[in-house]
Amino acid sequence: MSEIEQTGATRLALVTGASRGLGAALAEGLAAQGYHVLAVARTVGALEELDDRIRAAGGQATLAPMDVTEPEAMKQMTQAIAGRWGGLDLWAHCAVHAAPMSPAPHIEGRDWSKSMLVNVEVTRGLIAMLEPLLRQRRGTALFFDDARGGQKFFGAYGASKAAQIALARSWQAETVQTGPRILIDTPAPMPTAVRARFHPGEDRGALAPCRDEAARILSLL
Repeated sequence: MSEIEQTGATRLALVTGASRGLGAALAEGLAAQGYHVLAVARTVGALEELDDRIRAAGGQATLAPMDVTEPEAMKQMTQAIAGRWGGLDLWAHCAVHAAPMSPAPHIEGRDWSKSMLVNVEVTRGLIAMLEPLLRQRRGTALFFDDARGGQKFFGAYGASKAAQIALARSWQAETVQTGPRILIDTPAPMPTAVRARFHPGEDRGALAPCRDEAARILSLL
């Protein structure tokens, strides 16, 4: 991560899963509101394109091409945030794994394991690492529901997203008095890569633009 001068006025937003879709739109929206955006994703090229758009609009970002499933990388990121900024104002968790649709008896073990790793275990680990940083700034964590649990052919994705949101709701209930603030939103259907995987051939023109949903979500802050 690039060296940034730490100032008390810097508002820091971490976006995990920032390279495309809602994550990228939120990163751009946050930068436009004056946040310094720490953008985390695996795809270097997409992150660089995001950075170009943010800087062209007058915003600031630090790119972190990391895999959220690597605990040591996430630990190093957390330590860097603490050392350079001292805390975190906002965390928007957009990283997700969308396993292929499949009848429950035919879910591949590797698809199930990766769904649980990315959507549940990574979330648990990041909550543990980031909560102290969020408390330092009386910050906010954002999670995004996609209620597929119980729908046919959504066994791996639906179960893992349901578990993720259940964990977020528990954290939300636990922190009402102490903070940080936990917000859980259900975005409107958007033309994202995840949705295209589940709805091939869908008329994407009828879906809500990611930028519009990002603006609505940020208005909740």
